[in-house]
Amino acid sequence: MALAYLKEIDSESRIALWKIEETEAELLKHLQLDESEQKKLKSLAKGKRTLHWLATRVLLRYLLQTKDYINCPSDANGKPYLPDYPYEISLTHSYDYAGAMLSTKGYCGIDLEIVKDKVMRIKEKFLKPEELAFITGDEQVNQLYACWCAKEAVYKLQGNKGVSFLHNITIDPFVYTPQGVMTAHLEKEGESSRFQVYYERFNEYMLGYVVA
Repeated sequence: MALAYLKEIDSESRIALWKIEETEAELLKHLQLDESEQKKLKSLAKGKRTLHWLATRVLLRYLLQTKDYINCPSDANGKPYLPDYPYEISLTHSYDYAGAMLSTKGYCGIDLEIVKDKVMRIKEKFLKPEELAFITGDEQVNQLYACWCAKEAVYKLQGNKGVSFLHNITIDPFVYTPQGVMTAHLEKEGESSRFQVYYERFNEYMLGYVVA
């Protein structure tokens, strides 16, 4: 397993990506799993899902600089948390990579997606007409993935519940560059929140992250 990317966003927040090169057995050697985690592992389909789950836990161990057991349960909505550490966390994975974000600043969200042309076929499912209006030119695929990652990051930040990418999260117009920032608005239960979401192209992937 190789650290592929590490970024200190500020003094309180950081993100990291690992390239998964190990087998399931090799990843397990770095972890101690309690009974509930062993049950969770057995419930996963073998292959990438298992490797992703294990790799995010190994990555947390690296970021927290510990060889001890790390308790990382998920709440009722599937949002992971660290009851024994003063960090908010968010986890992601895509194909050959696992990612994590840690912050003492506030709630956070991270998403990593491999960039493929198929996003053009589903763009109306997660973007409003006014959002699609500013996605033009040669970088449409990259910009669509930047929007998807931004909405996924906001979705994870707010708790994985009761939010539609299409109806509840709106992105202001922005010009795509390989690394940039956009403004996303979340409308939920009659309240409105505004977030600055950062994105960047990482090899053949798109990365998005946000901290409240």
